[in-house]
Amino acid sequence: MSLLVVGSIAFDSIETPAGKVDRTLGGAATYVALSASLFTDVRMVGVVGDDFTAKELRVFAGRKINTDGIERAPGKSFFWAGRYNINMNERTTLTTELNVFANFRPQLPAHYADSEFLFLANIDPTLQLSVLNQMRRRPKLVALDTMNFWIEGALGELRKTLRHVDILVINDDEVRQLSGEHNLTRAARRIFQMGPKTLVIKRGEHGALMVHPQFMFSVPAFPLDDVQDPTGAGDTFAGGFMGYLAREGRVNLPALRRAMVYGSVMGSFAVERFGLDRLRSVKISEVKARARHFAKLTQFEL
Repeated sequence: MSLLVVGSIAFDSIETPAGKVDRTLGGAATYVALSASLFTDVRMVGVVGDDFTAKELRVFAGRKINTDGIERAPGKSFFWAGRYNINMNERTTLTTELNVFANFRPQLPAHYADSEFLFLANIDPTLQLSVLNQMRRRPKLVALDTMNFWIEGALGELRKTLRHVDILVINDDEVRQLSGEHNLTRAARRIFQMGPKTLVIKRGEHGALMVHPQFMFSVPAFPLDDVQDPTGAGDTFAGGFMGYLAREGRVNLPALRRAMVYGSVMGSFAVERFGLDRLRSVKISEVKARARHFAKLTQFEL
């Protein structure tokens, strides 16, 4: 089934203890789409400027990604620059230039409006809701990502949008901020009252936790010898998670558990190289092999 992804397409300059890259293609929608496209057909919606050329567009070529929804606007594309600390658990934003993204108003091509699965990446919650209102019918599954900026500055709009969301995908700090609860299970119950039926908590090097009113499920982060760049790891996780569910075409307990594993697998590939380098080369056979390794890591008998 098709997955519609709406979010940012950007250029990133990244510095980590492993090195530095300048103006590499990034953005939430880009990471989500590349990750999900290993599992299902993806439809992208975003905005780019004059500096986005055929070279950047070729990143999506050869993958199951429809780019008809990428809007071109006069000016420069969204740009972000950041530096990570020695253990890569924290980062400092050096520059954020919204550029054409500041006036982004998502418009769905007519043939996108029947998408069965929808992932609303981290953008203004008013815009996220506008995308939902453009759908021909309600998707089979709606998932949303947000961040502390919107929780602080647009909480009312975010809560309106959350009423229409099935799965909320955010990190543990954002869960606590949104709910006002420090304990994650109590925080999840507060968030369920806002609309989402399932909460997926991204926990960086500690993996990810899924909380549902009837169950909880945790996956670890895959152990790696060398982490070069954590940029986009959470979006890559979301892409693997949503891409797998769209491929399965159903949202039940076994599918959700496997989607968590595949999300974590995809995130582990993203951090092995800078920017999109590893995601551009990873093969589905490698993904399946790492998923089997995950099963061995977590299997035990009582």
